[in-house]
Amino acid sequence: MLCCTWKEDLDYQMNCLPVHSQGDSQTDNKVMDNITVRQGETVFLRCPQGDIVTHTAWLNRSSILYAGEDKWSVDPRVSLVTLNQEEFTIKIEDVDMTDEGPYICAVQTSRRPRTTSVHILIQVPPTIINLSKGIVVNEGSNVTLMCQASGKPEPSFTWKLLSPSGDLASEDEYLDIPSISRQRAGTYECTAVNDIATDVQTVEITVNYAPSVSEGRDVGVTLGQRGLLECEADAVPEADFEWYRDDRRIFNGFDGMEIEDAGQLSKLTFFNVSEADYGNYTCIAINKLGSSNTSFVLYEVIEPTSSTLLQEPGAVQDGNSGSMGTHVHTYTCLLLAILQFLLRF
Repeated sequence: MLCCTWKEDLDYQMNCLPVHSQGDSQTDNKVMDNITVRQGETVFLRCPQGDIVTHTAWLNRSSILYAGEDKWSVDPRVSLVTLNQEEFTIKIEDVDMTDEGPYICAVQTSRRPRTTSVHILIQVPPTIINLSKGIVVNEGSNVTLMCQASGKPEPSFTWKLLSPSGDLASEDEYLDIPSISRQRAGTYECTAVNDIATDVQTVEITVNYAPSVSEGRDVGVTLGQRGLLECEADAVPEADFEWYRDDRRIFNGFDGMEIEDAGQLSKLTFFNVSEADYGNYTCIAINKLGSSNTSFVLYEVIEPTSSTLLQEPGAVQDGNSGSMGTHVHTYTCLLLAILQFLLRF
């Protein structure tokens, strides 16, 4: 039975709520199944009435939410749904982690008091709250990325390199990359997942390395024509280029030459190749981590003359070939004359 009469005073009424030991045969205590609800959803708490109910209340821990039709909670998310002889139902909207815990429905009937208890479990989708920022490191450095997330149930993690390879990297909130290479640079994706949802964020790793220059290709150019030498270097950060003729550095506009740099490529252009332009050239690519170079040869290509184009194979003869041809022609004519004379008889 109730320990006292229900009054207007909150503290007084809280002391009057029917709380009994298991040995009290005059009280029915019932434990309902847990209610699992996702954060942000609405939960309904239903309490069966029956018999003739004189007083009823819903409590959260030590606070009264509703006493009959009177609302004691100041939370606007809590409201009364049904109150009659069949059931006493309240609802809580937009539930959060603060709503998790035990709830008790206390009912005073004409015969004896009883309580019904239920435990609300809140499920929270994962949210990545701490992620390593994008970093720039030198090739060979040790790198550790961190990805931490909140959520309930506790989320699991997956690290993956999206570009260039997309290989699975780790299944932990920490990703260790010892002695990182240029091939491991790119965009890394952290995925936090639980039974509710998934959260995904990315972080960029830039790996610096010294230039590597492609092998130079020698170029042949006709005198007076346009010539072009191209130097390509792979480097992070991008390399600066220097051009040399033997040991002498070439600057843009030097002796009619033009140097044009665009990203990984540097071009040395000769607009009107002269005899003095033929020779050995060197391209050097430089960044803060080192340098690399390659060499070229600009050589002369001789165009064929008109007499050479008209000349047929075997047309070149030595000094005696003319007189010998004359003798052969005379001898042939003589044989024909003799043959015609004999044919008359």
